[in-house]
Amino acid sequence: MAEQLIDFKVFRYKQGQAEPTYQTFRTPCDENTTVLVALQDIRRDQDSSLILRHSCHHASCGTCGLRINGREELGCVVKVLELGTATVTVEPMRNMPVISDLVVNMAPFYDRFNRAGLPFIRESEYLDEAEVAEGLESYSRCENCIECNLCVSACPIMGSDELYLGPATLAAVWRVVEEPRGLETRPLLDWVDSQNGCWRCHVAYECNAACPSEVYPGDKIMALRRELTKRKFRGFFGRR
Repeated sequence: MAEQLIDFKVFRYKQGQAEPTYQTFRTPCDENTTVLVALQDIRRDQDSSLILRHSCHHASCGTCGLRINGREELGCVVKVLELGTATVTVEPMRNMPVISDLVVNMAPFYDRFNRAGLPFIRESEYLDEAEVAEGLESYSRCENCIECNLCVSACPIMGSDELYLGPATLAAVWRVVEEPRGLETRPLLDWVDSQNGCWRCHVAYECNAACPSEVYPGDKIMALRRELTKRKFRGFFGRR
């Protein structure tokens, strides 16, 4: 397929700027050009001040999360011509402060993620064998989280309540509850059993639709609710 000239309407913002703007760039794209590659071409050839995040280029690191034509996507896997539009609108992820252009501040997300008990950090030479229940597939899906934050950007509740823990954090908590590896899960369950925890979710499942790794955080939030409900019943009957 021959190259086509595609317009990119790109969100622009710098610290100290009163309001964000949009700037349009035109660049050639062929059938293999991804949105990330097109943005890199624009940065190299047209405007070196354009700021974006990227790393692996193959959907493993989660670094290049963007909103592309209004949808949360990884820029490294979305092919421009497959979008089927003459103009591609590129914006930073929502529900996080914009640092510059297409880069957002992920620090609050990582703080919550760490409190959820992830990542697992080895403190000794050898780990005790983890007891993995039947159904390894469910564990694998949680381990597949690449911390891209697309689910947080897509979540409608995150946009209206900055105290909400969010789908990525809640899915991380469920990962620990499901296989604690010696960690005490009660403090985590207490943490998410709150108005800002898993009960704040309105079950829109936009997080599931946005997730590029099939972690399905919305399903994990529902699993947390079931676990907390069972815990309440056990407490009612005097059992832990």
